[in-house]
Amino acid sequence: MPPDEAGQAACERRLRDVPWAALAGLGDALREPLARVLEGDAAERVLDRLLRAHRGLLAEQRRAVAEAMFGVGLWRRRLRAQCGRDATPLQLLACLARDLGGLGDAARMLAVELPPPRPPPADWRDRFSVPDWLAQELVSAVGDEAPALAAALNLPGPVCLRANRLRTTREALADRLRAEGVETRPGRFSPDCLVVKSPRPNVLGLPAAREGLFEVQDEGSQLLGELVSARPGDVVLDACAGAGGKALQLAAAVGAQGAVWAVDVDAARLERLRVRAQRAGVAVHLAGAAAPDGMRFDRVLVDAPCSELGALRRGPDVRWRLEPARFVALEQVQREILRAAARAVKPGGWLVYATCTWRCRENDDVVDEFLEAQPEWRQLPAAAPRGEGPVPIDVVRGGRLETFPHRHGLDGFFGAVLGRT
Repeated sequence: MPPDEAGQAACERRLRDVPWAALAGLGDALREPLARVLEGDAAERVLDRLLRAHRGLLAEQRRAVAEAMFGVGLWRRRLRAQCGRDATPLQLLACLARDLGGLGDAARMLAVELPPPRPPPADWRDRFSVPDWLAQELVSAVGDEAPALAAALNLPGPVCLRANRLRTTREALADRLRAEGVETRPGRFSPDCLVVKSPRPNVLGLPAAREGLFEVQDEGSQLLGELVSARPGDVVLDACAGAGGKALQLAAAVGAQGAVWAVDVDAARLERLRVRAQRAGVAVHLAGAAAPDGMRFDRVLVDAPCSELGALRRGPDVRWRLEPARFVALEQVQREILRAAARAVKPGGWLVYATCTWRCRENDDVVDEFLEAQPEWRQLPAAAPRGEGPVPIDVVRGGRLETFPHRHGLDGFFGAVLGRT
């Protein structure tokens, strides 16, 4: 089966496992929230308000309502292609439950009329519900693989954990989680990664989480931390730390003899990092919006602000809310951040430039322009493991890390290692 068809089949298997029948009698409650999602409100926020207003819903009803909000938000283009451009929100929901979810009496259940079922759309943009601008980006990134990547973006990404190696090992953590009712499997690429297999667990509520034994972090993100190759005793700068997942990973690598400095313009994010660092038992210096003047570092990580296309499977409706015209401004910001961070690297040290997008203009173009303008810098090979399994999968292209959901099962990440002479 071609990869795009396999991806679509996986989407439909998942949707057919949804208890759509639990939506019976909820049509009036769903009509306005669905309309808000289609008008551009974030499905996650709409869902939160809806569930707060209907606290008496049963577990199956809550699950079906969540799938309704995110599903109509995601599949709107395909649903309109199948039941009409002027279809109402409830008609789109009934079409989702019938044509993708396998519920034959969905129209009766929601008291709407639907046209007869149609074959899946021939145009892959309709079939996988992709905006035209995103379809162009997918083709630019992977060429003929674009339909397969589009299909992969319609499946939820797995929950990945990073074992805190200062307090446990991946194997010991898997045993501990199993004892707490959560099954996992080892990640294919990152040595500290566990992928959660149990359906919808609240991992942050586990005793193991409260003890700081792990952090929730996508496996691709863990690979970016690995690229830094921080050694015990190194002084490391995380120049765009955010809430600090990779800063914590780097702190575990440098140990008590080293130091990690975290920089971010968002003070609230750094405060969350402070709390997480205390729980993990690591020391991270919170530098505010800029690193201390004149300080030089052995390693610098620039996880640059970007279009975040690589994480689209984490937000089903995000593709319909993004404004691609804003991406151009990001490219200049990325260049400025990279130049500023490079000045903080010691001679003989190195820097990792990373994003969670596959746009060449935010990745290769930024790195290539930097190297052309900075003769004291050179590209170093990205040391990333090949995926374990019967068929090893490489995540390195042209010496740079590059991951995709349809190839590697990871979110989309880019990483380039740059060394200073």
